[in-house]
Amino acid sequence: MKKHVTIVDYGVGNLFSVSRALEQCGAEVAISADPAEIEASERVVLPGVGAFADGMRGLHACGLVEPVRRFAASGRPLLGICLGMQMLASVSQEFGSHDGLGLIPGQVVPLPTVVEDGRPLKIPHIGWDVIDPAYQWEESMMADTAPGTAVYLVHSFHVVPDDPRYVLATYRFGDRPITAAIRYGNIQGCQFHPEKSGPAGLRMLSGFINTPVS
Repeated sequence: MKKHVTIVDYGVGNLFSVSRALEQCGAEVAISADPAEIEASERVVLPGVGAFADGMRGLHACGLVEPVRRFAASGRPLLGICLGMQMLASVSQEFGSHDGLGLIPGQVVPLPTVVEDGRPLKIPHIGWDVIDPAYQWEESMMADTAPGTAVYLVHSFHVVPDDPRYVLATYRFGDRPITAAIRYGNIQGCQFHPEKSGPAGLRMLSGFINTPVS
């Protein structure tokens, strides 16, 4: 029987590319802005592109903040992608201070703009980078992912969790490790776009949809 995944539609996101990728992994996918449907789902994906404040504004406007929080509290699998991962955090410093969903304690801060010797770094960061485990990949969506796998990123801000054990994977930007993926219990997030990261990204999405539902 196919695993069911609901993608949260709050007006800010690459919904259809994520949906196609999940379907390619064998999932039955629904795209929904219905609070009751989202809260009753087996698995939920929170996608997103753009600015943090716009994303949270969209969730509030659709009445989805509390349903997403209640879904997360249920113990069922939740995945945030790109902006969706950032919104899992407590607060963002992108163009002011903005509260997030508060599901993973931490903050969203700007990427570094220079390396230690002062050479500038290009922002936004766009392109392919290799990721490596920062904490245990076992029993996560990345369990079948080899260290050094390349993924596709587009971002100017990144999540810094309060506890480094919430960091699932990192990549190097300039001379510093940057959070590429996070995990806190049943909640996972990836700063990169698995739906744009080729076969490796599809394996990660397959890992997510095959996460047992508690």
